[in-house]
Amino acid sequence: MILKDKQIINAVDPRTLAGQQQEKDVAFYLRRAFKDHKNVHVINDFKFTHNGENAQIDHLIIYPFGFVLIESKSINGEVNVNKEGEWSRTVGNKWVGMASPIKQVELQQKLLKEYLQEHRLDILPKLFGIKAQGFGMRCWHNMCAISSNSIIARNSIPKTISEQVVKTEFIPDKLKKVMKLRSKIVSTLTLDSRAEFNQDELQSIISFLLKKQEPLPNKVDIKPTFCEVSREPFLKCKKCNETHNLTPQYGRYGYFAKCHVCDTNTSLKMPCPECKSKNTKVSKNKTVYSLICSDCHSKTQII
Repeated sequence: MILKDKQIINAVDPRTLAGQQQEKDVAFYLRRAFKDHKNVHVINDFKFTHNGENAQIDHLIIYPFGFVLIESKSINGEVNVNKEGEWSRTVGNKWVGMASPIKQVELQQKLLKEYLQEHRLDILPKLFGIKAQGFGMRCWHNMCAISSNSIIARNSIPKTISEQVVKTEFIPDKLKKVMKLRSKIVSTLTLDSRAEFNQDELQSIISFLLKKQEPLPNKVDIKPTFCEVSREPFLKCKKCNETHNLTPQYGRYGYFAKCHVCDTNTSLKMPCPECKSKNTKVSKNKTVYSLICSDCHSKTQII
């Protein structure tokens, strides 16, 4: 069952838009797989505060044997992780480091477990009316769902991390494998020894989490943030390499520069000079023309 959908915010920053799209993609596959499943409960974009710490879990799965936390990560290009667990990715044709989404979701899991444990007496009934139940011995799993068009270096990534990194479209399959939900008869025959929440306990957990959900403002305007790159304007005529006698203009195919030496037009849209990515666009502010890269988020003056 889908208990909460992703709340979309108004954004223009390419990184925020890409991240939201990835979360929407994962939520789509979760809905297709579990919207009618009575034992699998999905909270998308779950936010909570504990001990002065704020946390956001992209996708929280609650099922009779425990919890699964999924961190969505928009990554285009190649992904690698070394034996120390340090992540890197390609941006254009250059490798750059990035924060580990696995470490991020592990921190969220730790905080959520502490949060539930602190409120266990409000959520779970005592065993035989005497002993308080807890959440520490339940099943806890983490995953990182990355973009379907990414390339994962499975041969070099440590096995424990590789098992947690899943492409978006394979998330439902991985969840079914991890949760191991079986009928009561099969569980009995296979001697499943996992501690299990009954339906009342499951509903109590869900009600508690939804009641404690941190609200998000209806509209949040996020302004684009780009790294200003200081360098001399680098535009030159594609035919004669002239760099000075150029006049920027706008035509049918966007901004271009007209060369007054050889009368050739050169497009202002070009690969990023920082990371060589072709995912760029031209912006104009009065008489200044700049190239904005959506991959490395640099902003470079063209002319």
